[in-house]
Amino acid sequence: MGIATVAASLPLPAFAATGLRVGYIPIIPMTQLYVLTGEGWAADAGLALQTTSFQSGPAMIQALASGTLDVAYVGIGPAMIARSKGVKLKVVAANVIDQVALIGRGPLVKAMAGAASPAEGVKAFRAANGRRPKIGSLPAGSVPDTVLRYWMAEVAHIPAEDIEIVGMGEQPLQQALLTGAIDGASILEPILTLVQSRLQDAAIIAKAGSMFPKQPGAVLVVTEDAIAKNRDAVAELVKLHIRATAFAKSNPDRTAELVTDIIGKGLVERDVMRAALTSDATTFVDDPRVILDSTKQMQAFQQTLAQITEPVDVDALFDFTFHDAAKRK
Repeated sequence: MGIATVAASLPLPAFAATGLRVGYIPIIPMTQLYVLTGEGWAADAGLALQTTSFQSGPAMIQALASGTLDVAYVGIGPAMIARSKGVKLKVVAANVIDQVALIGRGPLVKAMAGAASPAEGVKAFRAANGRRPKIGSLPAGSVPDTVLRYWMAEVAHIPAEDIEIVGMGEQPLQQALLTGAIDGASILEPILTLVQSRLQDAAIIAKAGSMFPKQPGAVLVVTEDAIAKNRDAVAELVKLHIRATAFAKSNPDRTAELVTDIIGKGLVERDVMRAALTSDATTFVDDPRVILDSTKQMQAFQQTLAQITEPVDVDALFDFTFHDAAKRK
């Protein structure tokens, strides 16, 4: 539970410490949060960030809906679903784009490598193994799950019944891949790099960016209530988020240290984390406008899956004012 809780007694340069309850998933697309807390910037700015780790976006959205979180570092997919269900929140910054890739192990990699197309590869796997391939992802409605289903339907043209999709949390998914309980996964860093470093027969089947071109990924979401009550604190957080984005791009070594301290839990080597931070599946951004059009495209697809029953006004979901103000200064 918690990356860092900044004590209210710390010397504050600008304003009294403001508490913000922040939820996050312990994955690389949330790197900006690890940087701005790990480098002490939040404390210096007078922000008391009380952080809680979640295993998936949908679980975090439940916490937002119940009023136990003010801020969430979460996937755009769960954010849209929450908005469609009446949770009043705003996307104030983006984190990454093209964050999801499809990794396979052993038999699935072999079947795909020898096939003329992914659809033919799946057929070859079924013929050789007598069953459908099991592909893990985060739970339904998450970005990795949505991207996998989009790739199957719109890119690879693989019938839904040809693959068994298994939804689970981030840590169970990593273990399932390593133990062979699943044949592959639509997932993010650092799992992509970590699994390849530990399994010689693991490989990327569909690269990040090819499954859902310019896919929107993790975002910084704030409840409308938190914006109304603590607008200055939210503005400061967005400034730090932008600063952390630039830092992560230009300081991969230090960033790897910070990320390893938070999500490595002594299980991920720092060089593996650095490789994950600089992989094709890690493209840090902060401007929410970068993902506006692709978010609309993702929502349209989620509607075909019946994950969003009431269409969301995507333009109203985004609040560009904080990012615009931070960039002007």
